[in-house]
Amino acid sequence: MQGKLDKIANITLVMKTLDNNLPFNLQIENQLFSSGYELVAGGDEAGRGPIAGPVVAAIVVIKPGIYIPEVDDSKKLSSKKREKLFEEIITMVTDWSVAVVGPDLIDRLNIYRATKFALKVALNSLSIKPEALILDALELKGFSGKQISLVKADEISFAVACASILAKVIRDKIMEQYDKDFPGYGFKKNKGYLTREHREALELLGPSPIHRKSFEPIKSFYGQLKLFEKV
Repeated sequence: MQGKLDKIANITLVMKTLDNNLPFNLQIENQLFSSGYELVAGGDEAGRGPIAGPVVAAIVVIKPGIYIPEVDDSKKLSSKKREKLFEEIITMVTDWSVAVVGPDLIDRLNIYRATKFALKVALNSLSIKPEALILDALELKGFSGKQISLVKADEISFAVACASILAKVIRDKIMEQYDKDFPGYGFKKNKGYLTREHREALELLGPSPIHRKSFEPIKSFYGQLKLFEKV
């Protein structure tokens, strides 16, 4: 119960003390800076929804004074814009890290736990330890600093938006390589999401090694295969 109250308090604090001189997506970071936190991190992931490929998590650390006006939630940006911003972000931020968790581990842990694991790996891989961490609707156990979990944090936090761009760009590059390794599924275009063309490719080719066996319709495919083997 206390955790839920803390979340409400965090959101209320931000809404009550908006600084009209600052961009909206820098308000949370500014409040942390004003409270004495000098190293603020934002974390986000890409690839929770697809039926193929990895989930990729990124953590970005910023100090006061770091801001890129064009940064926004990665889903709102074109691929060309994301790639341009990727280079700016890794050049300007204080520190950053990315972790990739493949489909085998996703199947073993489930996607929620695999996402948290990826974020923990990325966090522990940083060269600089952040004093505060902002996440998108997740909490990480073991982080000793201040932690803020907000729904759609990538829309209201600059640091989280930066992390979302890094995770998205890197995952897209991975899926483009998988398109070459496993042709026929359209991974370059669909990035592992279940489109009509992707479903048709599955019916024709069957699952590839990077399809997630715990996700439908892959799960049913292997379930039917086991039944067939028992006959």
